[in-house]
Amino acid sequence: MRISTTSCLCPFLVCLCFVPRGYGDGHHGPAGTPPRNQSRPPEGETEVHHRPKRGWIWNQFFVLEEHIGPDAQYVGKLHSNSDKGDGSVRYILTGEGAGTIFIIDEVTGDIHATKSLDRERKTHYVLHAQAIDRNTEKPLEPESEFIIKVQDINDNAPKFPDGPFVASVPEMSEVGTSVFQVTATDADDPTYGNSARVVYSILHGQPYFSVDPKTGIIRTALANMDREAREHYAVVIQAKDMAGQVGGLSGSTTVNITLTDVNDNPPRFPQKNYQLYVPESAQVGKPVGKIRANDEDLGVNAEIKYSIINAEGASVFSIATDRDTREGIISLKKPLNFEKKKAYTLHIEGVNTHLDPRFAYLGPFKDTATLKITVGDVDEPPIFSMDYYIMDVYENAPIGTEVGAVTARDPDSTNSAIRYFIDHSGDGDKYFSIDAHSGVIATTQSLDREETPWLNVTVIASEVDNPSLLSHVPVTVQVLDVNDNPPEISADGEVIVCESSRPGQVIQTISAVDKDDFANGLRFSFSMPSNMPVNPNFTLKDNEGIFVIVVIIVVLCGPWYRWSP
Repeated sequence: MRISTTSCLCPFLVCLCFVPRGYGDGHHGPAGTPPRNQSRPPEGETEVHHRPKRGWIWNQFFVLEEHIGPDAQYVGKLHSNSDKGDGSVRYILTGEGAGTIFIIDEVTGDIHATKSLDRERKTHYVLHAQAIDRNTEKPLEPESEFIIKVQDINDNAPKFPDGPFVASVPEMSEVGTSVFQVTATDADDPTYGNSARVVYSILHGQPYFSVDPKTGIIRTALANMDREAREHYAVVIQAKDMAGQVGGLSGSTTVNITLTDVNDNPPRFPQKNYQLYVPESAQVGKPVGKIRANDEDLGVNAEIKYSIINAEGASVFSIATDRDTREGIISLKKPLNFEKKKAYTLHIEGVNTHLDPRFAYLGPFKDTATLKITVGDVDEPPIFSMDYYIMDVYENAPIGTEVGAVTARDPDSTNSAIRYFIDHSGDGDKYFSIDAHSGVIATTQSLDREETPWLNVTVIASEVDNPSLLSHVPVTVQVLDVNDNPPEISADGEVIVCESSRPGQVIQTISAVDKDDFANGLRFSFSMPSNMPVNPNFTLKDNEGIFVIVVIIVVLCGPWYRWSP
């Protein structure tokens, strides 16, 4: 470009810049000769023109980043209208990178970049230029500031800084369900060309998933994806710059997608018929067996509630769900008796507890199975006819007197003979004996009710065929009373009567006690002993009960009178 100076009265500095048309191509004019203006500012850039009185000045240069040519990259040219081409003008360059990155030919004003620049590290450099008279070392004009801007090339591939990613989506989701969004970053200049314009595509994961090329949103692309058939998917997403055109750089990442569970599978018993053996000796309330239905779902979607749906089974057995194993635990509600009922049939139902109405059409979400329980015969100990026995015998009865009898039988079909004996660990065994065959209990010594009114013994019954099977029953014996104890007067000592006592006055009440039962000693008859002389001053009044009173008959003539009952 040729700069006209006809309108300028004083010298000025002209900065001539050169912008290459293509990436990687260096264009250099001959030294000392400024090239014609063959460049145009890149997209988004605007030429900045200042119109001083001295003429036009361009204040911005462009240099291509990542230049790898053998020669220094030509940037532009400084030229002063004072420069007549005789070498009297010296050009000076200062500022960022001057002398290290950017060098200037002092004679011609040509600027070159000696190093490869990276726009992503530094986008522009601010420098100052000045033209000096080589002879006087004085500036020919004021110092000018200008910018060298690093022009972008597509040298950075898109990246996914946070990858790989983990995402999930419910199984059986509709086509187009949003799963995850990926976002790639590109360090190139987003304002220039398509270097940072990214387009997304899917490299691996079809036909199950798709990705929106602009937003990076991953969606389901296949209907009715079943977790039970396949749970995990590794989806590879590519981001390519240059709007996806040929030659664009690309980066990829992996999105590990897991199908989460929904309740789309009903429980199923592996078999329709089961058998279980339970001995009749099984304890009530204890588990006797278990059954399990399979559910391919997970967590709450696989929870099952078991129940016995027929009356015959529900009356004797119960079933509960073990939350850890998801098994139905069968327990006994009532005692079993092989001799009365040898088998039971249970109809068991397993039902999902958490239903999803969206998948009701895949139901019903329950299943049934039949369990036949066989009751096992167990050699049981003898059974007494009563849970306890109460007997009685009179005191002072002769040794060998029969008190009563206990009876036991073998509940099993063998109907073994029974033998009886008394448990010698108690205190009552020394008073009684028992006939081993008949179970008759008899006294072994005379009993005294006043000493021990009640006696307790324990009778043991065993089977002749299996003596190790024992049963125990408590027997309580009441000792009945007979009138074998005389009454006893409870008052002792003398009675002193004053002379002032009046006839008919009660001077003493005499009572009696009897150790025998009230039936034999409640009422007493009182009288003066026949071997004692009659005293005319006193008399006894029998109340026909348990006491008598003494009454004065005549007036006594002395200071006092002693009378002994």
